[in-house]
Amino acid sequence: MISKDVEKLLLKVQKPGRYVGGEMNSVIKEKSKVDLRFAFCFPDTYEVGMSHLGMKILYSLFNSFDNIWCERVFAPWVDMEELMRKHNIPLFALESGDPLTEFDFIGFTLQYELSFTNILNMLQLGNIPVRSADRTQLKNIVCAGGPCACNPEPIADFIDLFFIGEGEEVDLEVMDLYRICKKNNETKQDFLIKASQIKGVYVPSLYEVTYNEDNTVKAVIPLHHAPSKVEKRLMTDMNKSYYPENFVLPMIEIIHDRAMEEIFRGCIRGCRFCQAGFLYRPVREKSIEVINQQCHTLCNNTGYDEVSLSSLSSSDYTQIGGLLTELNSWAKKDNVSISLPSLRVDGFDDEIISKIKTVRKSGLTFAPEAGTQRMRDVINKNVLEDELMQTCAKAFDNGWTKVKLYFMIGLPTETDEDVQGIAELGQKVVNTFYSCENRPKGKAVSVTLSTSSFVPKPFTPFQWEPQDSEESLKAKQKLIKESIHSRKINYNYHDSATSFLEAVFARGDRRLCQVMELALERGFHFDGWGECFRLEKWLALFEKCHIDPHFYANRKRSFDEVLPWEHLDYGITKDFLISECQKAYENRTTLNCRQKCSNCGANKWKAGVCFEKRQNLV
Repeated sequence: MISKDVEKLLLKVQKPGRYVGGEMNSVIKEKSKVDLRFAFCFPDTYEVGMSHLGMKILYSLFNSFDNIWCERVFAPWVDMEELMRKHNIPLFALESGDPLTEFDFIGFTLQYELSFTNILNMLQLGNIPVRSADRTQLKNIVCAGGPCACNPEPIADFIDLFFIGEGEEVDLEVMDLYRICKKNNETKQDFLIKASQIKGVYVPSLYEVTYNEDNTVKAVIPLHHAPSKVEKRLMTDMNKSYYPENFVLPMIEIIHDRAMEEIFRGCIRGCRFCQAGFLYRPVREKSIEVINQQCHTLCNNTGYDEVSLSSLSSSDYTQIGGLLTELNSWAKKDNVSISLPSLRVDGFDDEIISKIKTVRKSGLTFAPEAGTQRMRDVINKNVLEDELMQTCAKAFDNGWTKVKLYFMIGLPTETDEDVQGIAELGQKVVNTFYSCENRPKGKAVSVTLSTSSFVPKPFTPFQWEPQDSEESLKAKQKLIKESIHSRKINYNYHDSATSFLEAVFARGDRRLCQVMELALERGFHFDGWGECFRLEKWLALFEKCHIDPHFYANRKRSFDEVLPWEHLDYGITKDFLISECQKAYENRTTLNCRQKCSNCGANKWKAGVCFEKRQNLV
């Protein structure tokens, strides 16, 4: 319910639909009948946040309890923010129109390091003191979770508690504790100390960080009996994990406006640059029956005519053929299309082709990640060039004419030959099209090469590796351009400047909090958007704070260095990550989890592929 003050502003902004609420399936409750209010804050625009599956799951889960009211809050775009500040309108939730100060919990999802400034900006817009230490009462508890919570240190001074791992259970346990502490008139400090004892909860104020003379971390010391290692939470049985029967239907066009079904969590592959592949181990699948029922229910309740099967690698679902058969048994009749957005080159087989032909023709996307076989071995991609060409040939023979290939540049041990290999691989795909007898006649092939810059991320085998310099990355982008000799090939690349700042915050420590606070004072926000990001302004901030950003992004770290995130435990052992990094230097690959257990440590959760495999060996 928007206020009259907000309503007056809507004709002055680019997309009023971002701020009105009232969408179908949004949840409205009577304030007097709930005892806990949760503001789920997405630190980006409405269109981005409304496309995020995690928000959909937790929003519906929290609201399934009569005594909890979860509402949505998005970062207002620049035009709306300017008007809100001018007219003293605080940041508000879409469902009630109430400001952030009215909520017990203010929760953020951390999907991307460059959204950190939006978090601080949203707190300030909501009249919430930005620093955790300045919020002294047991209300407005600021919490955060998501993939970037694996290194929360650059924003540790601003967040009361972080949820480490998967949030469906731990979030509710913390809310239950909050109710008890509130009923007993306990202090915020009492609540945080007790919350730190819940598995999966990290309270940064209960840890003291010391540093060596060379500016590396010396130790992270727990206080008030907080655990020395905070273990992630994990949903062990995906069939029993909560999944919404409804999605809030957006007022305006969003990025992914369709039904989404999570078919499994985790990844068996172990690509050495990929953070998600390690954070979400072990792989845990849903059954065909559960997936089918959830997809059918979602489509019936929302009217969506497309279901996207969400995972890190859809073709790695062990019964993908049977699943598509089951889904198509009703989807074709109901004119619902099934899409597989995360296909591997070696998983695009005849069975999958035959079952998704009805939803094709917009193009296929694959991620070889590197242009040469040596480089693919370094990163443990385990995809052969012949497999890529065979896959493309199958696609062309079945009517596809557009292929998009994703690559990464700046990877450890990369040479110019590896970089040129990206353009050469694109040319080989073009040649493959014209060698296919059954290709679509009278149509030209279109191959798009897209490169992003390698960002070393925590809890990966490459967490110790330096990021390539911006000069080197730009030279590699130029080399790819110069190596393309066909008009059938388009080349896109991600800005290396934003990747640099991403690396700084991905591997940063608590000393970056002062930079973040200064960025807030200077009005920085939406750093992931080209319209708002200016690297030179960030470099000026670092200089003013006497902090060298290259210390975080471009420095190779030794295996015995204490890393800023080492007191968090995602179940992957440091010894395993070190051995994987060393194997990369030798161009040696590691078999995937279904072929052989590599003893990464994830078996400790007693769930998923590695545990099942060991059980079968007994």
